[in-house]
This record gives sequence, structure tokens and C-alpha cells, in this order.
Amino acid sequence: MISKKWLLNYHLMLLPGILLLIVFSTIPIFGVVIAFQNFIPGIPIFKQDWAGLDNFKFMFQLPDSRRVFVNTIVIASMKIVLGMIIPVTFALLLNEIRVRSFKRLVQTIVYLPHFMSWVILSGILIAMLSIDGIVNQIIGLFHVDPIMFLASNQYFRHIIVWSDVLKEFGFSAIVYLAALAGINPSLYEAAEIDGASRTRKLFHVTIPGIMPTIVLLSTLSLGNILNAGFDQVFNLYNPLVYSTGDIVDTYVYRIGLVEAQYGLATSVGLLKSVIAIILIAVSNKLADKFANYRIF
Repeated sequence: MISKKWLLNYHLMLLPGILLLIVFSTIPIFGVVIAFQNFIPGIPIFKQDWAGLDNFKFMFQLPDSRRVFVNTIVIASMKIVLGMIIPVTFALLLNEIRVRSFKRLVQTIVYLPHFMSWVILSGILIAMLSIDGIVNQIIGLFHVDPIMFLASNQYFRHIIVWSDVLKEFGFSAIVYLAALAGINPSLYEAAEIDGASRTRKLFHVTIPGIMPTIVLLSTLSLGNILNAGFDQVFNLYNPLVYSTGDIVDTYVYRIGLVEAQYGLATSVGLLKSVIAIILIAVSNKLADKFANYRIF
């Protein structure tokens, strides 16, 4: 039994985190009222002119709003799909390596990008993909004209998606490596006695063993369908690629903080939040149905 003194200490330990959560996550929720106002800075928030749903109507009339939602869904969907396939494949391949020192070296190398900020990685990508960068120097050896990768709508989405996958796939594979470690070794022994090759053991023991984890993470990732990565896109995009690279978060930042259209920006952000809540609820139901797992 935990004494009352220890219980009090545990609650005191949680107090700083709870206060930060209240100050930075709970209190700001009241600011969503701006989405229903003709907000003018300098006037108290509850003395603003009420606009009702005008900001939302105006939002749906803007071609930019429809574009950023499409861009967000496309980019996020590509990230979710590739961010699921590549870590699973990597974990399966890494699990087959029997030389421990080499295995640990590979794990360390692929984990490192996860701990680097997008400010640093974006600088590296910009340097590599610039007109005189190493990528254009290499393709120039094959007599190909230099390509403005980060200013091309043809390439920008792919750069965003693949750079995010390369940054995160090693760290994401940790969950699958843990799932692989939890497979009962006796299943492999039984398969080996039956004469199964390594390939057959992979498809009949290993993959079925981690399938519940794959299904669970796949369904839960549905809630992130509108999170395409503000930090990454903000550090890499430019006006030339707005048509394919501008996402909800960068759009809200630009029209809210740069163009000072606070009501419109808040309405876009609020709509995103409402859709995200619905998707999280749906993903929770799917996780319960297919993986027998519930968050709430």
C-alpha cells in the first residue's frame, strides 16, 4: 500500500506538468471564440463584434482554403503510408542480421536523424538540393540540366514526404523491433522442425506475429491525417510551391500572424481540430475492432 505521504509527493511531482498543460493547452482553448468574431486587436475579446459563421463561410469561398486542406491530406496520407511500410520493412530486415555489432551500428545511424530538428535538416536539404548543390552536381555528370527541386511543384511533395520518412523510419522501427522480440521462439523452432526456410518463417511466423502491432499503429495514425508537419514544411517551402506544398498549419500561420486575419485563421484551425477529433474517435473504434485496443 502506498502511504498518503508518498501519494502527496507523487501529486506534487505532477503539479508543474499539470500547470504547464493548463496554461498552454487548456486556457488558450477559450480563444476559439475569435473564429466567430470580427476580431480587432486591442479590443477585449468579449467586446468584439460577433460575426457568427461568416468566417467559416468566407473560408469555404476561398480557393486557397480548399487547396491547403487537399495538400495537407495528400502529404499526410503519403507520410502515413510510407511511414508504416518502410519502418516495418526495415525492422524485418534488421531482425535478420545476426552480427550484433553491425546491427547496433545500423540502428545507431538510422536513429540519429530523429533527434535533429527540422531547422538543421532543412538547411542540409536546401544546401544539397540547390542549383549548385551536390545533387545537381551529380546529375550534371550525366549531362542533365540543373533542377530547382525546392521551387518545383513536381518535386516538392516528394521531397517533403521522403525526407520525413528518412528522418523518422529508424526511430519508428523501435516499436516493431520490440514486437519482434516478443514473438515466442518456440514458434520458430516448430517451423524449423517442419522444414521451413528463413523466407517461410518470415511470412508464416514473423509477419503474423507483429500483425496486431501493425494494425494498431495503422488505425491510430488515422488521427494524424491533418498533421502534415508544420516545422518541416515551414522551413522548406516558398511562394513558388504554395499550390502543392502549403498545408493547413502554414496557411494558418501566414494568414493569422503575417496577414493579421485572426478570425479567418482561427476558423481554419478550429475546423482542423474538429476534424482531427472525429478522426481520432474513428481510429479508436477501428483499433478496438481490429486490434482489440482502446485508448479511451
